[in-house]
Amino acid sequence: MGFVILDWSREADPTKFILVGFPSLGQQSRTLLCALLSLAYAGTVVGNLCIVWAVLRDPCLQHLPMYILLGNFSWLEICYITSTVPRMLSDLVSPGIPISFHSCFLQFYFFFSLGTTECFLLLVMALDRYLAICHPLHYPVLMSHQLCWALVASCWLIGFLWFILPIVLISRLSFCGPNTLDHFLCDPGPLLAASCTPAPWTEQTCSTLSSVMIFTTILFILASYGFVIRAVLRLPAGARRHKAFSTCTSHLAVVGLFYGSIMVTYVNPSASGSSGKIVTLFYTVGTPLLNPLIYSLRNKEMKEALRRTLLGKRKIQNSSVHHYG
Repeated sequence: MGFVILDWSREADPTKFILVGFPSLGQQSRTLLCALLSLAYAGTVVGNLCIVWAVLRDPCLQHLPMYILLGNFSWLEICYITSTVPRMLSDLVSPGIPISFHSCFLQFYFFFSLGTTECFLLLVMALDRYLAICHPLHYPVLMSHQLCWALVASCWLIGFLWFILPIVLISRLSFCGPNTLDHFLCDPGPLLAASCTPAPWTEQTCSTLSSVMIFTTILFILASYGFVIRAVLRLPAGARRHKAFSTCTSHLAVVGLFYGSIMVTYVNPSASGSSGKIVTLFYTVGTPLLNPLIYSLRNKEMKEALRRTLLGKRKIQNSSVHHYG
């Protein structure tokens, strides 16, 4: 199979964009990347669907706040990776096929809205962990079933409202062609670069909203985990303390990887290049694949629920103490 020659120099349709992706990759490299992305996508969807199914079907889990959060988080990861990877696979198989203006900004909207929802949901999960470990006696009252669902709904609502203004501002820019985006998804940096005229106010708005969202949520998450780790260190040395500490550090590692990558990319939305694509590829595909393993599949109650659900066993094992990890 020969290489596909793309003529990006000719005048482009102003109602369409071409996602350049990784133009330097040869055919074999594209095939390998396509296979790896397909495996990662399938693993992410199957793993997270199993968690969502277990939470919905198992009476032990469906009314507990921590598993309501985990179920929503898993569903979010399925939506998040689906907003980008299918189009990436299509471009790897058939490069040069344009994406319409409306489809591009629809992907932009869902990708950013779901990413913002993830940040706020991680914040609520950190709050839940803080209340469960630092205030165990008052936890059922402080994190009631109704409050948990109210927080989850707020995460989704805020997430889908946060970036409406930047998306509207960028969509109103003039794109006079050739409308090639040096990326594998519709991202603010390449879109701003493809504009006919500089848009410093639009760029500053994107940067400000991204920075406020990222730094506000990460500071709250780090503060919550700081109190959690302090409480864990006060526990008597033993298996329980080691397990709790190991779980906290694992969760912090995933949070650090996710936030570190989005800080590099979106605090300065005009940044681009191959390194930016690799970072974006990591948090677009890598973290959704890792999150089920870190947040859920290492959880004893979750593994037992998956076993009961997948094997058709409806036996309920009541437990008076539920915890992450």
